[in-house]
Amino acid sequence: MSDVVERTLSVLPGLLGQHDPGPGAGGGPGRVSVTSRLGGLIRSITALSSKHEEEKLIQQEQTNLKATVSAPTTTLRLMKECMVRLIYCEMLGYESSFGYIHAIKLAQQGNLLEKRVGYLAVSLFLHENHELLLLLVNTVVKDLQSTNLVEVCMALTVVSQIFPREMIPAVLPLIEDKLQHSKEIIRRKAVQALYKFYLIAPNQVQHIHDKFRKALCDRDVGVMAASLHIYLQMVKENASGYRDLTESFVIILKQVVGGRLPIDFNYHSVPAPWLQIQLLRILGLLGKDDPRTSELMYDVLDESLRRAEINHNITYGLKALTYVVQQDPNLALQHQMTIIECLDHPDPIIKRETLELLYRITNGQNVTVIVQKMLDYLKQSKEEYTVISLAGKIAELAEKYAPDNEWFIQTMNAVFSVGGDVMHPDIPNNFLRLLAEGFDDANEDRQLRLYAVQSYLSLLQEEDTFYPQKFLQVMSWVLGEYSYLINDGDPEVIMARLHRLLKQTFVTSETKTWIMSAITKMASQVPCSETVDKLFQEFSTSLDTCMRQYAFELKHLCEKKELMKNLFPLDASCDDTVVDASLSFLDGFVAEGLGCGASPYKPHHQRQEEKLAQEKALNFEPYGLSFASSVSSSGFTGRQSPAGLSLGSDMSGNSAELGQKETSCLELDGVRKLWGKEGYLPKKENNTEKEDKAQPVPQDSILVGHAVDPPLAQSELQSVRLSEEEKEKQQLASTLFAGLGSNSSISLMGKADTTTQKFKRKSKIIETQTNEEASSVQNIAALSFSSLPDTTPNSKENFEGNEYLGLREVSLSSSEVLEASASFGRSQSLTEAGLDEKFSNCQLSTSSLFADSNIEDFQPSQSVPNTIASEATWSPCLPEELAELPHSEIVELCSSDILTVYSCKVWTDDCSLLVLFVANESTLPLKTVNIVFETAEHFKILENNSCHFPVIEPQSMESCRKCVQLEEICTRGILSGSISYADTDTPLEFSLTFFLSDFIRPMKITTEDFGKLWLSFANDVKQNLKISPSQDCLPVVLNTLKQKLKFHVVEIIGNEGIAACRLLPSVPCLLHCRTHARTLALWFRSSCSALPDSLLYQCQKVMGES
Repeated sequence: MSDVVERTLSVLPGLLGQHDPGPGAGGGPGRVSVTSRLGGLIRSITALSSKHEEEKLIQQEQTNLKATVSAPTTTLRLMKECMVRLIYCEMLGYESSFGYIHAIKLAQQGNLLEKRVGYLAVSLFLHENHELLLLLVNTVVKDLQSTNLVEVCMALTVVSQIFPREMIPAVLPLIEDKLQHSKEIIRRKAVQALYKFYLIAPNQVQHIHDKFRKALCDRDVGVMAASLHIYLQMVKENASGYRDLTESFVIILKQVVGGRLPIDFNYHSVPAPWLQIQLLRILGLLGKDDPRTSELMYDVLDESLRRAEINHNITYGLKALTYVVQQDPNLALQHQMTIIECLDHPDPIIKRETLELLYRITNGQNVTVIVQKMLDYLKQSKEEYTVISLAGKIAELAEKYAPDNEWFIQTMNAVFSVGGDVMHPDIPNNFLRLLAEGFDDANEDRQLRLYAVQSYLSLLQEEDTFYPQKFLQVMSWVLGEYSYLINDGDPEVIMARLHRLLKQTFVTSETKTWIMSAITKMASQVPCSETVDKLFQEFSTSLDTCMRQYAFELKHLCEKKELMKNLFPLDASCDDTVVDASLSFLDGFVAEGLGCGASPYKPHHQRQEEKLAQEKALNFEPYGLSFASSVSSSGFTGRQSPAGLSLGSDMSGNSAELGQKETSCLELDGVRKLWGKEGYLPKKENNTEKEDKAQPVPQDSILVGHAVDPPLAQSELQSVRLSEEEKEKQQLASTLFAGLGSNSSISLMGKADTTTQKFKRKSKIIETQTNEEASSVQNIAALSFSSLPDTTPNSKENFEGNEYLGLREVSLSSSEVLEASASFGRSQSLTEAGLDEKFSNCQLSTSSLFADSNIEDFQPSQSVPNTIASEATWSPCLPEELAELPHSEIVELCSSDILTVYSCKVWTDDCSLLVLFVANESTLPLKTVNIVFETAEHFKILENNSCHFPVIEPQSMESCRKCVQLEEICTRGILSGSISYADTDTPLEFSLTFFLSDFIRPMKITTEDFGKLWLSFANDVKQNLKISPSQDCLPVVLNTLKQKLKFHVVEIIGNEGIAACRLLPSVPCLLHCRTHARTLALWFRSSCSALPDSLLYQCQKVMGES
């Protein structure tokens, strides 16, 4: 490292305390330091007592600063001081956009200190897409060319922080030169900047991979460590392409482990631990599924393990055991006394990890003891995160393993009392939903609700007791709905207790509305009530608008008891309420108003457009192109179509998008209108039908556990006297670990637990016939108390007869593509483009009591039939309707002794179809086979992300089909999932790779339509590629792109050609290419900003492989 640079950077912060020689503009006296002025502002803010006073002070400070920075006499030193105070205002959350331009000016001018403050302010104020960032490019370019090391460092830092992909070409050559700089700090920061470029635009740094290798072999450790970030990312994307560097990474790791690095890299006597972690990650990726490469790294891995410090950290041990017991809970029995001691450990982290372990091994026999331990810790904990996490886990265990109604209600009361208002809102909401929906047993419903009412009445009898707001809301709702279950109860007494709550000062306005709603429901059950009269007298003049409204509504409803009973029937909280969303009952009123001369209603967006149209402002929109019904080539004055354009010119390739007004001039006669202001019209029309079909279908979840006595391993030799404390621990251990083990040698994982789930949701199944066979639909538990988006599960998804599977020719006119492109450009995300309405299977709403708590369910495994059939002689094959379509080879995804999973990609015209084959290779039938896809970063499974097979017969095969959609543009991505079946607790995991080319389809258009679209797209990318002599022929190049990337070749004229493709569902991309002297010039244009970059990367890869 450069000692001079490091000392310079360390001294710069101290210069902030220098005195300002000039007079203090902006409210400060002369010769007052930056620290004094900033310190005064901080002291003034901390002395305030309210948020309103803080806002007033910041507004005054911003007014003074705005006047100061705008004054022409403000010196650079004073501007630097103002920037520091503006940074503090922004840090408090108050926007100071008036100072952004002055921060850029400060970075352009002044000495090192002022420039540093300017760069710091710019990096904090602006983001990558900020429009003012364009003004900083020249400053950065000038500083990169400076001979001052500090200026170069500052420029490289700001480049790696906020520079977007559009500005990379302006600084990339200069940063490449800095890789050869004599100072290691410059080289390191240059590598960090290139790493940022690789993350946001990998195709723009493809040509400097050789320089990455030089950075990896740099003599300075810091430069080498910075290059590891780039290689880790590249190895993740393509491990096979960098296996030749395995020996280099092994040598570097040997040097690190051997302690040959400077002592500055040691941390607690460990040589460069973070560098070791990076290298181990890279080696793990390189050696995956490659025995030959793995052999190269065994020695250094063994050395790393041998030299690593052995630390018997109980926290890591508990965390490791927590994951292990998910596979075999009996392993916890070996350490039961250690776990008991950890429960009383003074370290709260160890106690929390111990409770997490106990949560994983909970069953019906030990739930009461474990939940009590968790409640004890919850009462002592002060951390909000711990309270939220533990409250959700206790609530889940209470529902799943509750021994009786009394224990369940008392446990939930404790959760509501201790969890307070910080716990997840789904816990009380879904608890109320569980009470409302009921279970399979009507008598069980009544007993649970009755005990809840009695419990809450006894709690309300206590004087001067504080309850959290959410607990009071739960009490109010339950008493309002089910207080009638008390045979000898007087509703007037219950309403009086709720009325007493309204007078408490700690009750919030929201909770008061819950209480008023409960009183209103109970008032419908009595002919007259003194409490209702008191409420009206107290709240009819209340300053709270909601309470006053409730009071008047209650009074008027009590005057019409019959209407009130119809509005609030008994036990009808789950009944569907029919709402006239169109407000058709007001049609007469509207017609009368229009007849009297009232103006029609204008939506908000229309009023905003009219308001903006009346304002006088500069027009920043580009001039649109007016397409007549017959467009001639002379209509495009000033621009050339690429059909007659040579890439030899240096003209800018950017163009503006067409405005919405100009697209309305297109000839649309006879064209079906698919898009409107509200979105995709056919999809909107079908939403009502889909919602009518959607019904919540709960699921009866059954726990499979163990009912076996725990082994205490007591032998005659160990029958010695135990102290009282040890006896208590032994007794606690026998209670906590009940149901986990057996003295016999038989595997416990194969035994079934006699304890089943206490509360079973009431089944509401909707069956749908798809073809001649009936598809069995599993019950799915409701996810939350509010409505959720519908999902469509498919059982052995039969897509026969669906329209989208038919291979049809695509011919997109320019008007269709323009309209779809404009919609895509506004949303900047891929839409389903009408695929949803083409699936005609049933739709279900899902719900569960604590589904959103992110808690993993643990279920002990069951025995697996070990009878294996002889090797199957059959192999999977596609149905006839799919075999005729373009498809990949059928490959094996994963396998076990019981089953094998195969996959095949089918590229239909509308989607990328994934076909999975599940083969049962055993001699016994497989029951309840489920395939579940994990949520992917870039992909989305249409309809639902799972497949279900009730039974797969021996020596037979079933298949399912899933339509995969690209949610976020990427060159490649992983789609993972797992398959499970009855009698096993360890799912079989699989993963498969999807490429961008899987979602590209040819777009057949004419040359004339190509020219129209080319002029309408603004997002473009250019790149020159070196090609081999065999490829120095344009038809050969275009044929390669046609075969590998599914481009449609529109026309070839000489050494220039044009091609078109579309990203599913309808995002177009155009290509103009030209060959000259073994150089291929590519020019992509699209309505989507990310698509040209990704396609260029794919073209580089395809041309390099061919």
